[in-house]
Amino acid sequence: MADWLTPDQWSAVVLSLKVSFWATALSLPLGVAVAYLLARHEFWGKQVLNGLVHLPLILPPVVTGYLLLLTFGRRGAVGEFLEQSFGLVFAFRWTGAALAAAVMAFPLMVRAIRLAIEAVDPKLEQAASTLGASRLWVFATITLPLILPGVIAGAILAFAKAMGEFGATITFVSNIPGQTQTLPSAIYSFLQVPGGDSKAMQLVLIAVAIALAALFLSEWLGRAVARRISGS
Repeated sequence: MADWLTPDQWSAVVLSLKVSFWATALSLPLGVAVAYLLARHEFWGKQVLNGLVHLPLILPPVVTGYLLLLTFGRRGAVGEFLEQSFGLVFAFRWTGAALAAAVMAFPLMVRAIRLAIEAVDPKLEQAASTLGASRLWVFATITLPLILPGVIAGAILAFAKAMGEFGATITFVSNIPGQTQTLPSAIYSFLQVPGGDSKAMQLVLIAVAIALAALFLSEWLGRAVARRISGS
């Protein structure tokens, strides 16, 4: 593939894979926790939390990117604190691209995991609790093994969404070749220059292949969840 793609194209593909991996890996524990909270607990503000989780799906991606810039930019309250305290910078860096991708993919991850949790019979968890097991131990030994295919499916969907994220990313971190130019940003850039159609099409084919692979794998894991739950 390195011979087929130009250095700029290859850089965009590698950066997209890097951004998508970290966006998925770092948000997965929080996604599992939020999904479990929404699926298994009733509390004041539950609908507010559910709305906030799904807000990136409703807002225009550019608006989400702008809000991220206001919050995590170098002059933002959170961004300034992170830079001064830990030297962590998000705006116009690949780390910001990962943050934007994680925010946009988070609703899909949470929804997939939440559906998997809701498919598990609560009586199984209650039975383990009556035997003296702690809530954390019940989750680790009963719930998590049953929802693992759903967790993996949610992670795959989030990874695919992160690979295709454009609006929030370009607003938050711009489109800097070799630094923040991801696969969608590179496609956009090639379409803006004469003769760039062929290079853009090569990246489009790669994006389509990754998206289809993620979709098929997610569907297969979804059926695996249904078979596992029905057989338990």
